[in-house]
Amino acid sequence: MTPLHVVILAAGQGTRMKSALPKVMHAVAGKPMLHHVIDTARTLGAAGIHVVVGHGADQVKDQTPASDIHWVTQAEQLGTGHAVAQALPGIPDDARVLVLYGDVPLTRQHTLQQLVAEVSNDWLALLTVTLAQPDGYGRIIRNEHGAVQAIVEQKDASAEQRRANEVNTGILAASGARLKDWLPRLSNGNAQGEYYLTDIIAMAVADGVGVHAAQPETEVEVQGVNNRRQLATLERWFQRRQADRLMDEGATLADPARLDVRGELTIGTDLWIDANVVFEGQVRLGSRVSIGPGCVIRDAEIGDDAVIHAHSVIDGADIGAAAQIGPFARLRPGTRLAARTKVGNFVETKKAEVGEGSKINHLSYVGDAILGQNVNVGAGTITCNYDGVNKHRTEIGDRVFVGSNTSLVAPVTVAADATIGAGSTITRAVDSEELAVARGRQRNIQNWQRPEKKA
Repeated sequence: MTPLHVVILAAGQGTRMKSALPKVMHAVAGKPMLHHVIDTARTLGAAGIHVVVGHGADQVKDQTPASDIHWVTQAEQLGTGHAVAQALPGIPDDARVLVLYGDVPLTRQHTLQQLVAEVSNDWLALLTVTLAQPDGYGRIIRNEHGAVQAIVEQKDASAEQRRANEVNTGILAASGARLKDWLPRLSNGNAQGEYYLTDIIAMAVADGVGVHAAQPETEVEVQGVNNRRQLATLERWFQRRQADRLMDEGATLADPARLDVRGELTIGTDLWIDANVVFEGQVRLGSRVSIGPGCVIRDAEIGDDAVIHAHSVIDGADIGAAAQIGPFARLRPGTRLAARTKVGNFVETKKAEVGEGSKINHLSYVGDAILGQNVNVGAGTITCNYDGVNKHRTEIGDRVFVGSNTSLVAPVTVAADATIGAGSTITRAVDSEELAVARGRQRNIQNWQRPEKKA
């Protein structure tokens, strides 16, 4: 089969976005629109991916680190035909060429596979869509036999042509050799003074090349973004599609309209996900996981039967089976919780390895620490891991009881079965089965007179 090359047009400024950020770098589901299109091109097995940039080119390149992209600069934005022509020198004559757009992020792989399958030296493939309100779009012109004859932009269309509701999406595929013949012959004699890629349709018909027109399953697949309201529309459509997938795979969602997946989420079965939960990055959830409202979960793995209570933030953490987190807990990168652990309300952890059955119930900070099994950490406990220059580790053995309001000044070790009295500041090792109490002696002063406010 002839190789496939994908040309992605991403040179426009997007003035209606009212933003210093290039339009194609605005995000859908936490990922720039251009990156969605590039990822789709990769799934097609493209031999070459050519991204045509112009406005904000350096910014687009800097935010798109990829070795498989051929960057093409369109110094002047003279139209879509001119943009594709800039990429042609890097495309062999025998290639099939698919033209995509950096601000049309949600076209499905299957739709494009069907389109490029129709391409040969004798056939051009065009993606169209039928709209109830086609204002602003180029119209598909067919003859009395239903064959596509041309695309006429709305500004150049007659009143009769404007009544057509089958419109151009801009996405098309053709042979490299044909494009190299047609594009140099384009004219800018139109209302916009631009070189329209769509004019090659009439050229193809004149040259006896057939035009195969296909349509996507839903018009949202080919919807572009020109302003932030359209961006929000695509965001919610994408998120609803994610919600439907999760429900099909075995999750119960309290409200499918209030869920955001901004990355890759894989799940087991029989999950409960409450409203306003956000998933980012790579997240894996086991079976029977329960997640309360308002949680943010990023780059995490959560084991079977775990319970994440409301408004907890989990970032770069691994959580064992049947663990309980929150409410209002924050697990930072490097946290590793074993099975049946508990991290309660207003607890923060960072680079903490917590053994099976251990509990940090409330109002504590545990960082750069290793806790054994069945450790109990009382409220208000802090591992003092930073000396102003370096981080140091706290090691706590199995079955240690740490009293409330304890400061563990790292580096420090507390051996198995030791007990720390409440209110202690621990600065040196505590041996197994010892009781450590490190606090000032209490003094009670009789007949104490409180200071009085001066008149």
